[in-house]
Amino acid sequence: MPRALPAERVAFVCFVTVLFLTFALSGVVLRVGLKYELYPKIRDRDVHTRPTPRLGGIAMFCGVVLAFVVASFLPFFHVVFANPGPVLAILGACALTVAVGVADDIWDLDWTIKLAAQILVASLVAWQGVQILSVPIGGITVGSPYVSMIVTILLIVLVMNAVNFIDGLDGLVAGIAIIANSVFLIYSYLLARLTSPSNYFNLASLIAAVLVGACLGFLPFNWHRARLFMGDAGSMLVGLLMATSAIAVTGQIDPNELGKSQLLPAFLPIVLPFAILLLPLVDFSLAVIRRLAAGKSPFAADRKHLHHRLLDLGHSHLQAVLIFYAWTAVVSVGLLLFFIIRPYWIAAVIVVVGLVVCVFITFAPVGQRKFATAATRVGARMKKATDFAMEKVTRK
Repeated sequence: MPRALPAERVAFVCFVTVLFLTFALSGVVLRVGLKYELYPKIRDRDVHTRPTPRLGGIAMFCGVVLAFVVASFLPFFHVVFANPGPVLAILGACALTVAVGVADDIWDLDWTIKLAAQILVASLVAWQGVQILSVPIGGITVGSPYVSMIVTILLIVLVMNAVNFIDGLDGLVAGIAIIANSVFLIYSYLLARLTSPSNYFNLASLIAAVLVGACLGFLPFNWHRARLFMGDAGSMLVGLLMATSAIAVTGQIDPNELGKSQLLPAFLPIVLPFAILLLPLVDFSLAVIRRLAAGKSPFAADRKHLHHRLLDLGHSHLQAVLIFYAWTAVVSVGLLLFFIIRPYWIAAVIVVVGLVVCVFITFAPVGQRKFATAATRVGARMKKATDFAMEKVTRK
């Protein structure tokens, strides 16, 4: 029997396991949070109007851990668990991330404490070998082991904060993570078939599958109007796992096995992780620049994130979320098409059309307002002309 079939079944088992576990545990966390009033007061920058528990990250974490436990008993993942150091480091980093996130969701910790915890978490993962060791094009290395570790830590911290920063609308982070990691799972699977035919699913694929399942299990509780938020615990957990899977996939490529005809597939491990996080990274960069220019801390909260701006443009809550989904899908799926479709110009055309549609939808309220303003002006002029004509007739 071909090995691909059991591999797909095994991945499906892990996916379904974490989905149902997260869904069930989210219900438990919701009831506990409401019973003991474990939720903060509503802040000025918040979009929701009623107190809502922010402990969904706990359910997601438990689902992830239990899915890894199930996977450890499946013979197919013996390659992943043959070296338990990286797996234990990732789970330990997840535990620390969730602990600090829950503390922040309840007591609102100072940003320096959160940043220190993020650096510690990233250091733990990098210390156990989940690092960016080389750029998979011609075997270009990042540098010395110390440089590699520093770059890895900075990347993990960056992604964790980028994902955390966009967590401001119901279902936003969970939906983006589902889209982005589904694409990344498909890509890492296809890449593994190309470079390692004997191991279709590796650590990167396992993390992506588990994260998609966790977010799908949590999303019903987080869909507008949300009954449960993932909080900083959940958003930082999602960012950590997304960064870790992206870094892990770079280690499955042997640059010597990829010829010039496969140059683009070799480059995608570097481009795709940033592409699927395009909006979070843009939002994070703008927020840091905006706050530093105002003489504030880069982690000082405000109400000027991209999702706030979409609401200010005139989009509804749900429309703003769906626009984020659309941008994420176009960019991530578009890049995946470059890996699948030949010639490349077909994928390029699809991406360009998708981006044009996203731009049109994003700024549609601006055009609608201009049209409404123009129509109002025309109506006012017509009314004025009509009144003037009636006045002349009356005088006669």
